[in-house]
Amino acid sequence: MSGDEQLPPLRLLICGDSAAAGVGVTTQDDALSGQLVSLLAPHYRVHWQLEAQTGLDSTALAALLAKLNGQCFDVVVLSIGVNDVTSLCSARRFCRQLTQCLSLLKQQNGNPLLLFSAIPPMQHFSALPTPLNGWLGVKAAQLNLLAAKQMLARPKAVFVSSPDTLIAAMLAADGFHPSAAGYTLWANQLLVAISKNIAH
Repeated sequence: MSGDEQLPPLRLLICGDSAAAGVGVTTQDDALSGQLVSLLAPHYRVHWQLEAQTGLDSTALAALLAKLNGQCFDVVVLSIGVNDVTSLCSARRFCRQLTQCLSLLKQQNGNPLLLFSAIPPMQHFSALPTPLNGWLGVKAAQLNLLAAKQMLARPKAVFVSSPDTLIAAMLAADGFHPSAAGYTLWANQLLVAISKNIAH
């Protein structure tokens, strides 16, 4: 048996918006999926799937996840919320749609470990003008609090915080999406969360 075959399997789903899709870098190797799979590869035989679309919000994510009925995962990474902020989604609607997403994953996809990646501090997005950036940053923080509360209430769910401040190097040239360095930081945060919550 080869070394790889001796490693435990890990079925990983990364789903959500354009950041999950890797917008901001030129290859998936530099994106979240490529970097996270590379970090996990020494520890697991990773079988991964990416379901992400630019512009996806919590409502669209629920519809996307409904189509994955019957596919089982060990870990699901959710990258959602930025488009809910920019579309001025109400807190009540965001909570309702996030609840639906989490319930779908639990009921249809093998009750995986759920990792909600915090909405980044949008006040630091250089693409956004002042004072709009500040207002959207406040909205993002509000939705993060609601998401954190939901994850805390579930036994197999983790809220993965984002940095309080985004330096220029963490942002792509568009000033809105992560750079390769930003994806590296994100992937490492997810690795820590997976390592703490998945038994070897």
